[in-house]
Amino acid sequence: MLLVIDAGNTNTVLGLYDLTAQPPRLVSDWRITTPVHQTASEFGVILANLFALSKLEMSVVDGIAISSVVPPLDPILKQVCDLYFSAGNKLKPLFIEPGIKTGLPVLTDNPSEVGADRIVNCVAAFESFGGPSIVVDMGTATTFDVISKKGEFLGGAIAPGLRISADALFARAARLPRVDIKRPAKVIGTNTVDNMQIGLYYGYIGLIDGILERMIAELGPETKVVATGGLAKLIAGGSKFITTVDDMLTLTGLRIIYERNQKQKR
Repeated sequence: MLLVIDAGNTNTVLGLYDLTAQPPRLVSDWRITTPVHQTASEFGVILANLFALSKLEMSVVDGIAISSVVPPLDPILKQVCDLYFSAGNKLKPLFIEPGIKTGLPVLTDNPSEVGADRIVNCVAAFESFGGPSIVVDMGTATTFDVISKKGEFLGGAIAPGLRISADALFARAARLPRVDIKRPAKVIGTNTVDNMQIGLYYGYIGLIDGILERMIAELGPETKVVATGGLAKLIAGGSKFITTVDDMLTLTGLRIIYERNQKQKR
C-alpha cells in the first residue's frame, strides 16, 4: 500500500491507498498537528497509534510519497520512513521536489520556489476537472493556483489564511473576545460576537471571490474552481465561484505523482 503525507505549516494530513484496487482506493486518512518539534521516535509513535486505531499494520506500506512545505521536518520524515517502514528494504520516500516527474509544466519565473503542495493540488485538479481551472487551498495561508487549458501551472496568488486574520484581530484589539469562525445567521450584527463573526466570514468570502472574479475574467468563463483545505467547506458555502470542494485533493495528487514516477522507473 502507498502512504501519502502532506506536511503543512499547521496540520499534516496522511492517507493510505490500496493501489491494487481499480481505481486506487483510499483505505484510511488522518489529520494531525504538524510535529515540527518532535523527534523521529515520537512521530513514529503517533503513526503506530494511527495505524492501530484503524486496525492496520505498518508493514503493509511498500511505498511513500511526501509533500512538505516545512523544511526542518523533512529529515525527521526521512528518519521515520527508514526506522518504521523500510523493514530491511531501505524504503525510500518520494519527496515532491524539483526533478520529480509530475506531468505539470510550471510556467512561473522561478519554478523551484513553488510550494510542493501547490504542484500536487494542480496535478490532482487537472486530472479530475481538466482546465482551465483554479485551486483554492485554505490552510495557514490561502493559495490560488491557476491551471491552463493545456494543464500548465500558470501562477496564482497567496493571501493570509482566515485563522491568521482572526488571530491578528484578537491579538491587536484588547477588548475583542476570541470567537468561533462560522457562518453567521445574519449580516447586520447586534452584539460584539455577531459583529466579529460577520466581519471574519463575509470579509473573507469577499477576499476569495474578489480574487477569483479577476482570475476568471482573465482565464475565461469556462474556468472551474475547486477548493480544498480545512476551511474549504465553510467558505465554499458562501462563495459565488467555488463549484467543488475536495478534501482529499492533495492526497490524490500525491498518489498520482507517485504512480507516474513508478511507471517512469519501469
